[in-house]
Amino acid sequence: MAPIADERLPQLAEVVKAKKVTPAAIRVVDVPGTGAQLLGNLRQVDALLAVLDDWSGTHNPADDLETLRLELLVADRDHVERRLERVQKQAKSGDPALRVEAAELERLLAHLEAGRSLTEYEGDLPSELEPLTMKPLVKILNGPSGVDVKLETELAELPEEEAAEFREGPSALEDVVRRVFEAVRLVTFFTAGDKETRAWTLQRGLTALDAAASVHSDIAQGFIRAEVIRWNDLVAAGSHAEAAKRGLQRLEGKTYVVEDGDVLNIRFSPPR
Repeated sequence: MAPIADERLPQLAEVVKAKKVTPAAIRVVDVPGTGAQLLGNLRQVDALLAVLDDWSGTHNPADDLETLRLELLVADRDHVERRLERVQKQAKSGDPALRVEAAELERLLAHLEAGRSLTEYEGDLPSELEPLTMKPLVKILNGPSGVDVKLETELAELPEEEAAEFREGPSALEDVVRRVFEAVRLVTFFTAGDKETRAWTLQRGLTALDAAASVHSDIAQGFIRAEVIRWNDLVAAGSHAEAAKRGLQRLEGKTYVVEDGDVLNIRFSPPR
């Protein structure tokens, strides 16, 4: 679990005198398995983090990355081919929706067999597919021109202040987390209370109802409204009460699109 550094969080915590401060985090998994099992596990993630050998002198990172891209392309072609076989059999029942999907899968398969990735496909992808070539791919060079993974591993075992003395800039981990954050198109919203002030991540373009669900399913189920204030307005006001008095806080419904830096207080009715 890699915490996402955010200078706004401690400022909010100070304003509300929070007893606990919890940063947002990104979960990085060394995906287990080989072959089909590995690819199946990769389909469950939001982004791919490719660590490339740039230290041994026996590998060319650019070639390795291109090989990976080709493997993902072949995996997607096989994935679509298997789906097409199943849908063609099911379409014999006469279901028009299945016939439409089969036709779309045939066009998709031809596109992949031409060596083009799904990011270049102009049609709509069937919702049942979990393509790998559509996932953001973040490359990490393990070596002198990228990240010294060995050094970072050693520094991770030291106190933060002591580790900072050995670095010539920010933590490499912070840089990797930032790049993943941007690749997945995430925004950060906050909940700010005296018991806990916390940062949360949400896909860009999602709503207050989605934010409520990420906090707790019961909150989303009983959603009434969201009290929204910009983080810097809350810091400047010094309290929720003063922010409301100044007219800086507003009420929003389920469909409100959450913006990076929003502080949300979600009102809901508990389930019975």
